[in-house]
Amino acid sequence: MADAMIHNRLEASDRCCKAAVQVMPGGVNSPVRAFGAVGGTPPFIVKGAGPILTDVDGNDYLDYVCSWGAIILGHADKRIEAAVSKAAAKGCSFGAPTELETQLAELVVSLFDSIDMVRFVSSGTEAVMSAIRLARAYTDRGKIIKCKGCYHGHSDAMLVEAGSGAATLGQPSSPGIPAGSAADTLLMPYNDLAAAKKLFAEHGASIAAIIIEPIAGNMGMILPDDGYLAGLRALCDQNKSLLIFDEVITGFRVSRSGAQGLFGLKPDLTCLGKILGGGLPVAAFGGRREIMKRISPAGPVYQAGTLSGNPLAMAAGLAALQALAEPDIYQALRDRAALLAEGLSAAAEEAGIAVQVTRCGSMGSIFFADRPVKNFADARKCDTKLHARWFHAMLERGIYLAPSQFECFFVSTAHEVEHIEKTIEAAEDAFAAIANDKDVA
Repeated sequence: MADAMIHNRLEASDRCCKAAVQVMPGGVNSPVRAFGAVGGTPPFIVKGAGPILTDVDGNDYLDYVCSWGAIILGHADKRIEAAVSKAAAKGCSFGAPTELETQLAELVVSLFDSIDMVRFVSSGTEAVMSAIRLARAYTDRGKIIKCKGCYHGHSDAMLVEAGSGAATLGQPSSPGIPAGSAADTLLMPYNDLAAAKKLFAEHGASIAAIIIEPIAGNMGMILPDDGYLAGLRALCDQNKSLLIFDEVITGFRVSRSGAQGLFGLKPDLTCLGKILGGGLPVAAFGGRREIMKRISPAGPVYQAGTLSGNPLAMAAGLAALQALAEPDIYQALRDRAALLAEGLSAAAEEAGIAVQVTRCGSMGSIFFADRPVKNFADARKCDTKLHARWFHAMLERGIYLAPSQFECFFVSTAHEVEHIEKTIEAAEDAFAAIANDKDVA
């Protein structure tokens, strides 16, 4: 793999970073991008094409971050490019209804059995915040249950024992959140149905909803145990509480109808994002008609947004979801992701390094641990220092992965078998390099 090593490292990126930190906190607009968990300078990207990113120094990388899962068709997909260009030629924003909003809403409703109506917003944080407000209003209750390590955006009530960037930075909560804002947030471990039952036994009459990532994606990718999600569904039914699935990551990623379609479950409310916008800033929340009709102006629960339903974003989302209707596209994604996961696991084993590789559909994680990872407590026991060294060894070999142990890798339709094979070859080389390092325990 010597020919794949990046020799022209990150001189221009260093200059970009020094300029950025003068005008933006940490030099970034989302914390995990700053490489705080792995050290070093993040490459500043100038373009993407298919599965490849190119930085300001001219280095190319095979991209498995895919804009944190949003890019499922590869970068600069011609169908999305054409749709956005056509929409932009007519105007970027109107602050008034367009047919594109109805068309995308109709498509989402057709794909999710649990969704009768949908409201578009601009971010996953906004979708979750609004869904929680709606759940509280619908049930006339105040408490929300969330899992430790599941990240549901950065609204005050949800930034408690959060995963994703909050876990990466060692900040499971944040200063600036009044105690009262999080007082009604109840915590339980992921994959622990007994803990959920205990919370309902203690607080059942005041629990408005459980919110959960049906497949955890913000403490690394962790699958639900058999019967876990169905058990939560039953608990909510028994206690007249709502079940909210945060499918911002898994929606359209693990199947065209998300994790709920994969597992055959129907939440009361669903939060969507990422792929929904085809790479543009779009999210949504939706659910049963009688619940959604409580949202203003149909009902009293207020929610609004100047750029919600933006025509460029609606056009991009429509193009992305229509492209995902192609026959066998999800099977191809699963096959390539499975090839990658199996190759990473085999490469680590060959080097004598203990890892746990998880995968569902076209997303997965590699945990530097010697036993299965089932929840946030397990994830936090992983060897983050070894992960950081492996991350940089892969980056030097032209492979761009999430700069955190607590994030996922994603495969797009632009990743061909040859790209996966090149990545596995790089992994074999990277694992061997860190295994031969005298500092490896």
